[in-house]
Amino acid sequence: MADFNKILDAGNYKDGEINVVVEIPAGSNQKIEWDREVGAFKLDRVEPKVMAKPINYGFIPQTLDEDGDELDVLLYTDEPLTTGIFTEARVLGVMEFVDSGEVDDKIIAVPADDRNNGDKYQTLEDLPKQLIKQLEFHFSHYKDLKKPGTTEVKAFEGKEKAIEIVEKAIERWNTN
Repeated sequence: MADFNKILDAGNYKDGEINVVVEIPAGSNQKIEWDREVGAFKLDRVEPKVMAKPINYGFIPQTLDEDGDELDVLLYTDEPLTTGIFTEARVLGVMEFVDSGEVDDKIIAVPADDRNNGDKYQTLEDLPKQLIKQLEFHFSHYKDLKKPGTTEVKAFEGKEKAIEIVEKAIERWNTN
């Protein structure tokens, strides 16, 4: 398997397009993570079925969030994607998130070329309101069975804020 951080960069983020590597398909309760040291995907744990991800979950190559991992992405598609694929995605915004006291923001994006939906998702406001509610609920409670009260969704912000966060994560990667 190729090391995504060596073959891909963050993408054309200044224009709102990023490269996203999928770790967890929407609907999965398996916490699959990219292990940077090994250069492979790892099953970190199996969550209760009730805590399955409501959206595809992945990362932006050559970025580091404040928690020391690659910057996370919540990638909205009509169907679950497969672990290990990558795609170019359009940035819509960011879910500002804190996990166990650490900033762990999630960029919200859609495929850059979505002919099925006519590329109708251009901003966070274009996404289904119910999806935003599900994201807030999921990330506010997904650790409650093991570590209650350790996660907090701070806010949902637009594309400009998301691009700022991506830029800072690239800077962290480059200085690390």
